[in-house]
Amino acid sequence: MVTITLPDGSLKQFDHSPTGFEVAQSISEGFARNCVVMELDGQKKDLYAAIDHDASVRFITIKEPQALEIMRHSAAHVMAQAILRLYPQAKLTIGPVVEDGFYYDIDMPPISEEAFERIEAEMKKIVQEKVPIQRREVSKSDALKLYENEPYKLEMIQDLQDGTISLYSQGEFTDLCRGPHVPNTGFVKAFKLMKSSGAYWRADQTKAQLQRIYGTAYFDKKELSAYLTLLEEARKRNHRRIGTALDLFSFHDEAPGMPFFHPKGMAMWNALMDYWRHEHRAAGYVETKTPILLQRKLWERSGHWENYRENMYTAVIDETDYAIKPMNCPGGMLLYGRKHTSYRDLPIRAAEVGLVHRHELSGVLNGLFRVRAFHQDDAHIFMTPEQIQSEILGVLQLVDRIYSTFGLGFHLELSTRPVKSIGTDQQWATATDGLKAALAAYGAEYKLNEGDGAFYGPKIDIHIKDALGRTWQCGTIQLDMNLPERFDLTYVGGDNERHRPIMIHRVIYGSIERFFGILVEHFAGNFPLWLAPVQAGILPLNDDLLPFAQSVAARLEKAGLRTEVDSRSESLNKKVRDAQLNKIPLILTCGAKEKEAGTISVRTLDGQVKQGVPMDEFERRVLDNVRQRKLNLEFGW
Repeated sequence: MVTITLPDGSLKQFDHSPTGFEVAQSISEGFARNCVVMELDGQKKDLYAAIDHDASVRFITIKEPQALEIMRHSAAHVMAQAILRLYPQAKLTIGPVVEDGFYYDIDMPPISEEAFERIEAEMKKIVQEKVPIQRREVSKSDALKLYENEPYKLEMIQDLQDGTISLYSQGEFTDLCRGPHVPNTGFVKAFKLMKSSGAYWRADQTKAQLQRIYGTAYFDKKELSAYLTLLEEARKRNHRRIGTALDLFSFHDEAPGMPFFHPKGMAMWNALMDYWRHEHRAAGYVETKTPILLQRKLWERSGHWENYRENMYTAVIDETDYAIKPMNCPGGMLLYGRKHTSYRDLPIRAAEVGLVHRHELSGVLNGLFRVRAFHQDDAHIFMTPEQIQSEILGVLQLVDRIYSTFGLGFHLELSTRPVKSIGTDQQWATATDGLKAALAAYGAEYKLNEGDGAFYGPKIDIHIKDALGRTWQCGTIQLDMNLPERFDLTYVGGDNERHRPIMIHRVIYGSIERFFGILVEHFAGNFPLWLAPVQAGILPLNDDLLPFAQSVAARLEKAGLRTEVDSRSESLNKKVRDAQLNKIPLILTCGAKEKEAGTISVRTLDGQVKQGVPMDEFERRVLDNVRQRKLNLEFGW
């Protein structure tokens, strides 16, 4: 007799070893059809696995996020099976699930997206067949024989420890896999192949280049359609396309992965940094600046030379090794250590917008999102253990103020001590308790990632959500017990003894270039007035009115607004249309009537038009909007 305990505490008894599917059927046939896998005593198992002992069982249905990940893994197998039917000489490597889909790396000739239609047609045949996906376990020696003509699978098997190895089969196709999988290929109801790219086997440039084919899959065609619509909207918002159209930034072959910011891009950059400095001054930060080129001995002391050397750009000057900084922290340690510090001086909140360089492979460079040269809005906060809670809370409140200004929501994740770490149990307990207390005082829910902290301290990661619902990890708050030790940083306590300060690393924008790109896509180029590269476009109706338009521009520039006069001999309709395409928030029309009355006509991007606005009133309302950094115009005319 086998007794199954369900999540609600009810019991199911069987006089044989039932499969998970049989248990699900005993609840209802409809329920069983929606089950993907089961959790058997907390472990995910295939639905057709036999249960030979009393156990707790929970079923994962198609409505749960976990089910989507499992189905997408099965979809990767379906795609690989279809490719082998069409390209029998192809050699498979691995096919993992990734965010929003899956991919498979395959050794085969380069494949264009034009071939996707054939592959998808073959996938549909496999799905319609509803082929059972069956697991079996074999010995390592049997697996080696089975894959003797598959070099990549053979290499993976050889790397495994001796013992049984799990395989999954669907029809003529068998793959090396841990599982679990959906019961049959019919669960892969809605799918689409997205793109292909090159990838090196095991990310090693000395090894074979493979074809990485990406796809996505959903349980429902409507969900797939919604996702594709989201992608199309994201394509329209692509920061590289908008950045080019608005003349904000560019990239050049002479400096791969290193962006060039144009005058309009710099106007927006400076608005971002003016706001950043305003908030940091108000929060009690001082600003510092450290060199970008520092001697090797500093990087050896910090540990970067040993652990991060391959990502650093180096130079030899006067027969001495130097490195361009990949991060700002070691320079900040030198600044702290330059003088004796008392507990009365703490906390010290030292911020630095530092230019850093990191060597990224050319294949992963991605506009402003992945670059080799970027600025970080670092801050290093030095404090006593008693100040951890209040300082973390202060950072969280600063994060809240800054992100809300851009209309960005966010969630928090706390990562605790990993297996490999430095520091004493007491240090980790103090640091982690301080983070938890600050989060409790802040009052927001957070996700706990046990064992996922940095080796030198626990951390809080801040994930923002943009207008399309996409999440980006930008901000982070990290407690560090490593660098103060390496650099022998101390302060004199109230007992007149030397103590080691606790240190926080934190960023809010993160990489400013990346944050810039996120904002371009978040706003789709329709920036708030305070952030817009050109805040007011001034359009004279004819050449005779150009001096009047220029006088309006001069007045607004003097008041602090960024303006642009369209002096072209074009029709007013074309000038308005071009200003709208350039996403200029305020379009001011200067005609003879306005010149005589000392007024202007104002058009906004949402189509509203207000004629005969007195200049004094316009200036007052606009400057008030900019000063408050409002998300919307909301003039109330």
